[in-house]
Amino acid sequence: MAKIVLDPVTRIEGHLRIETQVAAGRVTKAWSKGEMFRGFEALLQGRDPLDAPVITQRICGVCPISHALSSCKAIESATGLNVPANGRYLRNLILGANYLQSHILHFYHLSALDFVQVEALLDYSGRDPVLLDLKHWAQSELNTNRVLPVAPFLPKLPGDYAQNAQWNLGALSNYVEALDIRREAHRMAALVGGKMPHAATLVPGGVTCATDADMLEDFRSRLRRVRRFIERCYIPDVLQAARLYPEYAAVGRGVARFLSYGVFDEEGATWMPAGTLNGRGHEHLDLALIHEDTTTGFYRGNHKSHPQNAPSPIPQADKPRAYSWLKAPRYNGLSYEVGPLARIMVAAAAGEPSIVDPLTDFLREARLGQDQLASTLGRHAARAFEAQLIAARMENWLDAVTPGTAAIVPYKNRDAGNGVGLIEAPRGALGHWISLKSGRIGSYQCIVPSTWNFSPRDGDQNPGPVESALVGTAVNPEFKGLEVARVVRSFDPCIACAVH
Repeated sequence: MAKIVLDPVTRIEGHLRIETQVAAGRVTKAWSKGEMFRGFEALLQGRDPLDAPVITQRICGVCPISHALSSCKAIESATGLNVPANGRYLRNLILGANYLQSHILHFYHLSALDFVQVEALLDYSGRDPVLLDLKHWAQSELNTNRVLPVAPFLPKLPGDYAQNAQWNLGALSNYVEALDIRREAHRMAALVGGKMPHAATLVPGGVTCATDADMLEDFRSRLRRVRRFIERCYIPDVLQAARLYPEYAAVGRGVARFLSYGVFDEEGATWMPAGTLNGRGHEHLDLALIHEDTTTGFYRGNHKSHPQNAPSPIPQADKPRAYSWLKAPRYNGLSYEVGPLARIMVAAAAGEPSIVDPLTDFLREARLGQDQLASTLGRHAARAFEAQLIAARMENWLDAVTPGTAAIVPYKNRDAGNGVGLIEAPRGALGHWISLKSGRIGSYQCIVPSTWNFSPRDGDQNPGPVESALVGTAVNPEFKGLEVARVVRSFDPCIACAVH
């Protein structure tokens, strides 16, 4: 019996250790271990509710908008505030811009290097100025005495990288352009949010920024540049990866159970619908069925608590049989995958026409069946497809904003009350639960996307989604865990969020 251990898993947000047990060339067991503690939930107790959206944004620098909106929604739920239509659409624009930068970041700067032969750059003899600059930089780095020259391209794990020069060089060129495109997406969010990564205009009751036609058209022009990159580079690169690595459409299936809270508020409903999928078609979401299990987490006690009633977590680093700083969220006692794949699967099962029809065309072009979406390759495909959908939908939200119309209602606190704020972060289902006591925060709980996906075993020893997805993965001992890393990164880990 052999072991493969990745510690730390690089090119992710946060500190993650993955341990696997291997027999006959395949992973037979896996353990996902969050390696840090933060304590935001305890930090919020006793504070003014208006502090929560500001503080919870600091849970993550990649997806702060989702935390701000989830926190605002929780407070609005507890205090009875109704956001006007203008506020809802402006929130959608900020969140949509954050989605686009996050998805582009994930593919190009965090995951693509698992599939690209970066050494091809040193043999480049063409005239592309971007590739020539990159080549000269790499050569100069290799000639230095740096401990890690050419980072983040090197060091890398050995593996079965495609020997396709067009793919390797094209992906590296797009890697560089993606840095600038991400900056455009941040500028879009800052136009409405005041600044990024932590927006200043998102408050309970709406959005504080004023809008005019010039600002909206500035946003639109930047959006169209980002949208062109998605359609010209991101989608084709993901499709090419699917053709070069078709075996990964059968690797990393996981639990094949999906959960979405729904996201992007429009008139009367969310554009992407809420629900669950567990082999029986689309089912409505029942929040009463959610609980967090701390049996194998480094927290005192073995609790199975609904987040509205959960005790404040007390760290216990020496807890017997614990192995992660993550809790184990469960829905109706089972682990569920969340994220872009879950959103697309739930929306397709719910019959959302703006998603079902384009999905059919996309899968045909990707040469994937819908049953193959639950895979390492399928997660990348779903994320790119979602980015394309959101970029197009944002044009509608821009058209729906009425300059000069109120985007916020006055804030009124309450002495007591409970509230929940549900949203979808780029990485999946995000929920904030708040209780008010004497006008202050009595308790606060977050269940975060990567807490769902990277959760450890629960009290019944059922593994989390990533732990399940790794089982059965074929591994070559000479590759030192590359196949494991490919599966793990397809979930887009954010472990700082997961441990919050």
